[in-house]
Amino acid sequence: MSSKALAQTQDKALQLNLASTIYGTFAEIGAGQETANWFFRASGAAGTVAKTISAYDMTVSDTLYGPVKRYVSEERLKGMLDYEFTQLINRLGPQRGKDTRFFAFCNTVKVKGYRDNGPWHGWIGVRFQLKPEAKPSDLIIHVRLNDPDHDRQMKDLGILGVNILHAVFFKRDRLEEFIESLVDNLDPRLVEIDVVRFEGHGFSMVDNRLFALQLVQSGLTPATLFLANGQVAQAADVLYKRPIVLMRGSFNPVCNLHLEVMAQVKKTFLSHINETQADRCMEICEISMNNLLRGDDVDHLEFLDRADSLKALGKNVLITKMARFDNLSGLLARYTREPIAIALSIGLLNELFKEKWTEDIPGGILESFGRTFQNKTRLYVSPWLNRKSGEFVTARTFRAPEQYVHLYQHFLANGLVVDVPFFNEFLLRHTPRDIQRMIAADEDIWKTLVPEEAHRSALHFR
Repeated sequence: MSSKALAQTQDKALQLNLASTIYGTFAEIGAGQETANWFFRASGAAGTVAKTISAYDMTVSDTLYGPVKRYVSEERLKGMLDYEFTQLINRLGPQRGKDTRFFAFCNTVKVKGYRDNGPWHGWIGVRFQLKPEAKPSDLIIHVRLNDPDHDRQMKDLGILGVNILHAVFFKRDRLEEFIESLVDNLDPRLVEIDVVRFEGHGFSMVDNRLFALQLVQSGLTPATLFLANGQVAQAADVLYKRPIVLMRGSFNPVCNLHLEVMAQVKKTFLSHINETQADRCMEICEISMNNLLRGDDVDHLEFLDRADSLKALGKNVLITKMARFDNLSGLLARYTREPIAIALSIGLLNELFKEKWTEDIPGGILESFGRTFQNKTRLYVSPWLNRKSGEFVTARTFRAPEQYVHLYQHFLANGLVVDVPFFNEFLLRHTPRDIQRMIAADEDIWKTLVPEEAHRSALHFR
């Protein structure tokens, strides 16, 4: 780590130490006192640090914060925040509450141990006051540590902790700057932040989906997940041991065709797995960042409209930065080892055979498909209707490029590509782009092609 990076982190710690109204507790489990150490090294720690603690022993931890099933969990983190902040207010509030913005910085982290192959991750949180005597607010963060070196993990955690606390007090009103400052002097490939969520007093009007979207846009995580209730969730927790039915698309607008095809894909998929797996199956609509861009920027309002439409339809939404299917399949394989169905159209299937997507892969298209079909992942292909010729193309009648005809037949014969039975001529004759033009031209027929829950968001095409 460069001396410049160390100096910048120390400068942040010093700025906090010299801010006379900021004062609080550090409670760190599983990785020593890596964050608190920075404030002691920066000088002036008496201006910031009321207490540091590392309740490393499980019995001690349970005694202070209550028993939990998993020690590295959001549940444990919130128990720590409750206890430490309440204790701080009770002990110091009467003495200095009128002039102090109190905080409790807490983390519970699993770092590399003896004969430990991961995954390494942690929950980090800050409970803080926006002004003296105000009700508290929470910042909740989940981090994945991808560097297998124990010492590097410890150093990275300390720097990340300083970045988080500094951002909370000095950068929380500037979305992009706030998110990107979290990994100042860190490598985002090695320190991956996949959840950032504000809660509590002063943040009732904050839409945490925008913070999650910025994490993906800024490259701090490859994906973020929004549940059907609108909550930002940690994908690894939600998708663990779950079969998945995922549809890729822009959903701009959400169409009845999307819903009917998704339902048929799920029906077909469930017939291929057992009853226990079917009970745990999860539907996801995935949108790649390139489908959210307008020019070089993301239209945040349009994004929220699309997300709200899918939420109203009871759909979970995954935002990724992945154009390639093999990368998406690899991401899902991190979360579950259960069967996965990726729903796609004939048009997208045709794209998979274009070599432009595999120019940076040594094994070319063969390696790309090999990666795509890892971990019980299968492609469930819906049909296409040629509106000019009337030709109806299914996965079984699709003509792969000449050099890949036998490869494609292998996929079909071995169930790697699944033909999804579907035919609704009215829906198949109208693409999302057709619907966009209808809306712009104020042709009412579009209302029969778009579910009522998505009508409002579709109006931005006018």
